[in-house]
Amino acid sequence: MKAIGKTHKGKIRNINQDSFFISNDNIGKLPNLYIIADGMGGHKAGEYASMCAVEQFVNYVKTHSETHISDTFIEGINYINELIYNKSLADENYFGMGTTFIVCSIENNILYVANVGDSRLYLINDTIKQITEDHSLVEELIKCGKLTRCQGRNHPNKNIITRAVGVDKTVKCDIFTLNITSEEFILMCSDGLTNMLEDDKILNVVGSNRKLDEKLDELIKLALNNGGTDNIAAVLIKGE
Repeated sequence: MKAIGKTHKGKIRNINQDSFFISNDNIGKLPNLYIIADGMGGHKAGEYASMCAVEQFVNYVKTHSETHISDTFIEGINYINELIYNKSLADENYFGMGTTFIVCSIENNILYVANVGDSRLYLINDTIKQITEDHSLVEELIKCGKLTRCQGRNHPNKNIITRAVGVDKTVKCDIFTLNITSEEFILMCSDGLTNMLEDDKILNVVGSNRKLDEKLDELIKLALNNGGTDNIAAVLIKGE
C-alpha cells in the first residue's frame, strides 16, 4: 500500500482539532492502519479528544489481538470512548468533548472500515462512492425525505452529528467490509474537506495524473480556496 496523510487548520479556526494516523506496516496484528478523527469541544478539548482517540486506539491495537479485524475495531473504539468519556467527567475543562472517528485496514484485497460521526471514507476509481454513512442530523432528515441531498449541503445544521466518540458512556460504530482492487483509491477525510468540495471535484483530482501527495495537496488547496471554514484532515491510500 501507498498512503499519504495531511491536515490543515483552515482559514478560520485558531486550533486544529483534526488528527490522523497512517501506517503501511504492521500495527499489532493488523497489516496496516489508517485513522481520521475530528474533535469537538471548547478551548482545547476537541484537540485533546481527537489526539487521544488516535493515540490510544493505536496503543490498543498494539496490545490486543481479537480474531477478526472488525472485532478489533469495535473493541478499540469502545476502549477509546470510555477513556475520553471518563476524562470529560473528571475534568470540567473537557466536559462535553468528543470526536468523530474513522479507521480502516486492508488485508488480502479486503477493506475493513469502522466509523462514528461524519468523517467519511470514499472508494474512487472511474467513479466516486461514499462507503460510510454520516451520523448527522442532516443525514437523518435526508433519509426520512425531509431534505434532498442538495438541500443538505447548505443546511444551517449540517455540522450537528448524532454519534461521536466520548460523548456518552457507550458508542455504536458502523462496520463495513468490501472487496477492493489495486486500481482503486481510498480517501478518508473530515468534513472540513467534504463541506468545501463536491464529489465530482474530488473525483477529478484523485483521477488526475498527479502523484499521490500532489493529489492530496490539491484537494486541500481547493477546499481552502472555497472557504476553508473548518479544520481539514485527509488520508489518501492506493494499493499496489
